[in-house]
Amino acid sequence: MDGQAGKSSAIRVKTLFFGPLAELIGSREIDVSLIEGASLQDLIERFELSEMISSGLRVAIDGEIQDSKGATLHDSAEIAFLPPVSGG
Repeated sequence: MDGQAGKSSAIRVKTLFFGPLAELIGSREIDVSLIEGASLQDLIERFELSEMISSGLRVAIDGEIQDSKGATLHDSAEIAFLPPVSGG
């Protein structure tokens, strides 16, 4: 063996950003590689969005809004970061 035993596989997810968040991140869509078994929280931390989550940023995995940041991500998942709607 070449030292690969026990190493995790990688997954690739598509992240989508909307509204002012897309401007802040600098893109509306980014493909991200993560270690298999990575959670939504891992992705939130990668983009430094924890504070925004606390302020109302919602997250959907494959079109379903998530309440648990511990949700495990899967290969080819689509993760949408949805800023709170404001209006007046």
